[in-house]
Amino acid sequence: MRKDHEPPPATLKGMKFHHIGIPTTEKRPNEKYIEHLKFYVSGFETSEYGIEWMRFESDSPVADIIKQIPHIAFEVDNLEEAIKEKELIDDISSPSDGVRVAMIVENGAPIEFIEFSRNKNI
Repeated sequence: MRKDHEPPPATLKGMKFHHIGIPTTEKRPNEKYIEHLKFYVSGFETSEYGIEWMRFESDSPVADIIKQIPHIAFEVDNLEEAIKEKELIDDISSPSDGVRVAMIVENGAPIEFIEFSRNKNI
């Protein structure tokens, strides 16, 4: 059993915190539109703590659980290994070039895994 002062086991497996995604219905400053997923993201570039706001269009193909419940995201080296034997919310997707993501459900909460294959300095 994990003690209060111990980090989550995921971090011991090499996963690194990337962001927390918070659904919102309010327009936020500096939103960027992700056309094929029909939602806006904002805040990530300026948040000291990795907070990313997500505002969805009514016909966004994104799963309802992601539209309704905040999620935490971890960067992983191997997406397939990270999702092995996990309950996937949807298929692996690519929100932008060089980025692959998968969402799972853990104890009723969405968790995002992100794999980068491009130069992170871009």
